[in-house]
Amino acid sequence: MMSTFKSLQILNYRLWFVGALISNIGTWMQRTAQDWLVFDHLTDHDAGAMGITMALQLGPQLFLAPVAGLLADRFNRRHLLLMTQSTMALLSTGLGLLVVSGAGQLWHVYAFALLLGLVSALDAPVRQTFVSELVRDEYLPNAVALNSASFNVARMIGPAVAGVLTVAVGPGWVFLINTFTFLALLFSLWKIPVSSLRVLPRAAPGKGRIREGLRYVRFRPDIVVVLVAVFIVGTLGLNFVLFIAAMVGTEFGLDASAFGLMNSIMAIGSVAGALLSAGRSKPRLRIIFGAAGAFGVTSGLAALAPNYFWFGVALVPVGLFAITMMTSANGYVQTTTDPVMRGRVMALYMAIFMGGTPIGAPLVGWVANVAGPRWSMSVAAASGLLAALIGIVWIIRARQLRLAFNRRARGLRYFRVVTGGSNHPGNAAGSAGGTAEGKKPKEEGAVRDQSPDDAVER
Repeated sequence: MMSTFKSLQILNYRLWFVGALISNIGTWMQRTAQDWLVFDHLTDHDAGAMGITMALQLGPQLFLAPVAGLLADRFNRRHLLLMTQSTMALLSTGLGLLVVSGAGQLWHVYAFALLLGLVSALDAPVRQTFVSELVRDEYLPNAVALNSASFNVARMIGPAVAGVLTVAVGPGWVFLINTFTFLALLFSLWKIPVSSLRVLPRAAPGKGRIREGLRYVRFRPDIVVVLVAVFIVGTLGLNFVLFIAAMVGTEFGLDASAFGLMNSIMAIGSVAGALLSAGRSKPRLRIIFGAAGAFGVTSGLAALAPNYFWFGVALVPVGLFAITMMTSANGYVQTTTDPVMRGRVMALYMAIFMGGTPIGAPLVGWVANVAGPRWSMSVAAASGLLAALIGIVWIIRARQLRLAFNRRARGLRYFRVVTGGSNHPGNAAGSAGGTAEGKKPKEEGAVRDQSPDDAVER
């Protein structure tokens, strides 16, 4: 148990954790209230309009990722966070005042979603990489997993509170309350002594730094396959707000409080997945792709749920496996990336993770409108199974695995998996990163790390 929470022994991380938890609760409150405002107040249960809102808020990740990553690697991350968090607080206040005054229209929500998306695109890689300044490298996987747990505890609390407040006082007041939760994170940043932050390498000034980050990823095939899996599931499988709103509002005919409760119920599984990830010594590829497959199966079961109760039951393992996959993927990419490249690589990760929503959310919303909410959940199931298949095929090829038969053994031991090319696993060609021995990047200036030996742990 102590190993699960070991990063909280560090004062700076405790300050960050508490501030981020409060801020995340407010963010989930606003997100839930905003989605229900669009779905129920400003439209007649139009899942497509919700998809457009999500696309506008998350789309800037695609276009600003290279710049945001370079900012995170080049400049003071604490100062950047102070600016982005303050700006988001002002945007929350502006939207809240519009809605409370009765002047809010659908295009206003679209505009504020886009502005918030622009600032969030700059904020995301900075938040991801700032953790490495708070804890030592050996604590980083645990700190990343606890960040995910904080995010999902907030997702458990925030939507439930937002559902009650949206019914009681309206979504505009929820936006105004969220303004004050940003102050918690700003206070935490102010309390962390600047002199106690770890000094990490910064990207040197000059041209070509963005291309340098892209070249680095190009020569890390293990990271590339993780990014492909994250893109598939993030684009088609993680549109939870849309899935839940469509199932609760259209399929089961319930209100905002039931919508908020379903978000919180799914977050129970998400918190469990994050805490299980925090207890592991290091993230592994087999966990990432195994969780993707399990996410696909449980999403399929949720699509078949006969009523509201069983839909809620099915959402718990959906949340568990989704967060297990994403937390492990995030931790794997961060901990195996050169620190001087971490901001640019994590910006690319966040762009792929969040930026696929402009494609996936309208598509899934269209499926929900045309074919029904259950078919939209089936899209999520297919995405998880496809990501798992791609990951398993890559692992088999990278390690040259094959199925061998032991005629002297009995039962399941009759079969065993060995590496190709020799009877001895240690003689398998290629590293965990999947590159042939001795092969070097040809491009001048390309930066390449050796992939860790246990990247595709047996």
